[in-house]
Amino acid sequence: MDYLEVQGGHSLSGEVEISGAKNSALSLLALSLISKGDFCLKNIPNVADIRTFINLLSMLGADVKHEGNTCTINTSSIKSTKAVYDIVRKMRASILVLGGLLSRFGHCEVSLPGGCAIGARPVDLHIKAMRSLGADVEVYGGYIVANAKDSLVGSDIVFDKITVTGTSNALMAAALAKGRTKIINAAKEPEVVQLMEALRDSGLSISGIGSSEIEIEGSAGELLSFAPISVIPDRIEAGTYLCAGAITNSSICIKNIIYEHIDSIVAKLKEIGFGFEYYDSKLCILPARNLNPFRITTTEYPGFPTDMQAQFMALSTQCKGASFIKETLFENRFMHVNELQRLGANIAIDGNIAQIEGGGELIGADVMATDLRASSALVLASLVARGVSRIHRIYHLDRGYERLEEKLSSLGAYVKRLKE
Repeated sequence: MDYLEVQGGHSLSGEVEISGAKNSALSLLALSLISKGDFCLKNIPNVADIRTFINLLSMLGADVKHEGNTCTINTSSIKSTKAVYDIVRKMRASILVLGGLLSRFGHCEVSLPGGCAIGARPVDLHIKAMRSLGADVEVYGGYIVANAKDSLVGSDIVFDKITVTGTSNALMAAALAKGRTKIINAAKEPEVVQLMEALRDSGLSISGIGSSEIEIEGSAGELLSFAPISVIPDRIEAGTYLCAGAITNSSICIKNIIYEHIDSIVAKLKEIGFGFEYYDSKLCILPARNLNPFRITTTEYPGFPTDMQAQFMALSTQCKGASFIKETLFENRFMHVNELQRLGANIAIDGNIAQIEGGGELIGADVMATDLRASSALVLASLVARGVSRIHRIYHLDRGYERLEEKLSSLGAYVKRLKE
């Protein structure tokens, strides 16, 4: 098993290119299930979650050619509509095959998902959406078993809670349904917007893109044709590298970004005291004279993303004074706190609120990653900890960050991947 060894105390400089967004790539890979002919996806990140999803499509019978950051998929050869436990347990996003398989084949069995340990992410919203479109759905033997005898029929889908994967599944199911579907309280994340834009560009009538209320006219079972799609830049990876520059109080630049997607992250860094220069899809963070404490409440896009909460908690250890972070989306997303405390962080938890007393020195130690974003927070804290830190169980990190140790090393960090 691999681990990272990080020597802290080094300033960073230079620039790093941001990879394609993992979460966007996953939903777009699922979109291939309702495509006729070859489906080409470019700028996909080479991370474990992507490889797992591609393996899932192959197990269903799709013909997949994956080279570098490009993947071409032909789903005309699919011979199975059962997404088995052995692979779905590795990644919660595997549930994204539900809408496409059901709308195309009228039947599917999808194992209840596994993946991160950051809290309950129930599938009831996905099931409710499929039932709204006329499917019979039950959970039996650990599987979501869905049937649509004739075809799905457009209807109103009202989400009681904003759900990114639920909105994506509803869109892919509605795309082949008969008639018009209205999705109310839809997610507005850029990754969902890219999926909507791909459906629009395939010729479907879809309105309300980027809003909380979407209307889409289904194709009544006719498969869709898609031009090659390039995955948008990963806003969470971009935010993580900005935090690497911030926690070391260094000037670095990130390339290949969409500024609007990281606006809430940049706004918070400005509040802490950092300056920025932006031009030609390149953003440079400038050192701060003083690092001010801050308050964060995580929420759905366009608010502050829960996927950046752990990284900002690491950053708060360097801000003099008390910072407060309120986590509103996942109940177990403070699992990294104990590991940050091993490095010397002064953090107190009260329910879903963390209070961090910053300004003290962090000391290198052995720490354990508990989930994807927690692992990146431990890397960030290790960059400023005195001495050497070793971050174990970095398979969590490999789920969502492409060549992280290589990219950090190019900025001047002392990071090595080693074997246990």
